[in-house]
Amino acid sequence: MSFQTDTIHAGVAPDKAYGAIMTPIYQSSTFVFEDIGKHRGFDYTRSGNPTRKALEDSLAALEGCSGAVAVTTGMAAIATVMHLFAAGDEIICTDDCYGGTARLLSTFAEHFNVCVHFINLRNIEDIGGYVNEKTRAIWIETPSNPLLNLVDIAAVTAFAKERGLLSIVDNTFLSPYLQQPFKLGADVVVHSTTKYLNGHSDVVGGAILSNDPDLDQKLKFLVNALGTCAQPFDCWLVLRGIKTLVPRMKEHERNARIIAEFLDSHPKVKRVFYPGLESHPQHDLAKRQQRGFGGMVSFELEGGQAEVEQVLRGTRIFALAESLGGVESLIEHPATMSHASMGSEHRLVAGITDSVIRLSVGIEDPEDLVADLRQALA
Repeated sequence: MSFQTDTIHAGVAPDKAYGAIMTPIYQSSTFVFEDIGKHRGFDYTRSGNPTRKALEDSLAALEGCSGAVAVTTGMAAIATVMHLFAAGDEIICTDDCYGGTARLLSTFAEHFNVCVHFINLRNIEDIGGYVNEKTRAIWIETPSNPLLNLVDIAAVTAFAKERGLLSIVDNTFLSPYLQQPFKLGADVVVHSTTKYLNGHSDVVGGAILSNDPDLDQKLKFLVNALGTCAQPFDCWLVLRGIKTLVPRMKEHERNARIIAEFLDSHPKVKRVFYPGLESHPQHDLAKRQQRGFGGMVSFELEGGQAEVEQVLRGTRIFALAESLGGVESLIEHPATMSHASMGSEHRLVAGITDSVIRLSVGIEDPEDLVADLRQALA
């Protein structure tokens, strides 16, 4: 079936008990055994739950892979994947990644002796200098948060496979509708389902997907052992959101393109970060590996702190808040919000200046959104 049809039906079916068309919320911690050593597929919700399984089956179908595990948050997804590695292992990671990712990977480096190299993965020829006998994986975030730089997934995953390394892709910014990393060679994909998959700013969740039966089992074991599993009601909310993923993403992208073009022509804007603009240095790569350009737009102001604060305080529709991917538009300042934990030196090397502002473009009327930004910039 088509992707849009799969968002409605994949992994879910009318409830066998009463025919409910929506997946029931199995809000139960435990399940009764039919006999000693015999149950109906579920025994304890940390190990498995019917509502969570429906979400996992849906996500696996949408990403086109063999297995999925739903977890409590996007950070829980990253933390769980990191338990695939042992002390002494080394990981190569996108340098301009989400601040929480940088913080967690740095914590693993500090406390568990897992060395992390944050490098510019856009220059594939530079990656080889960081690979040695201890290297285990390459962590790819594309588009990156907040600068929307792209990594050539097919090229980097091919590089990884030649050297026996895992390739892990954070696909949160685009969702499986606009980008499918497994088709480009990825081994593991992570999501913050809080964002576009849910799309309504009313739940936090995460997911880990894999395309190898052995890896599937390892990840399911880790989620059960660590207790990072998603709860039934949260899974139900994400399932509900997925049903409107395609029409929402189309509106997000339409609005983002309009706003990016407006900002690109504004005299107070130094530069705009949006792969949908032909001026973006990786516009052709975006067209090649993505179905669309997404709903995230970042821009750098010509002025300093006062001008940045004026814009952040001046919007009326764009709410000053972290997170992204909801139907409502948000504005945030990476240096003091989403990437504050990254540290100023890391941000400077990655190119995340104090003048960068990030927008999560919602699905409001684009004329209203442009007018809101225009008056805030005035």
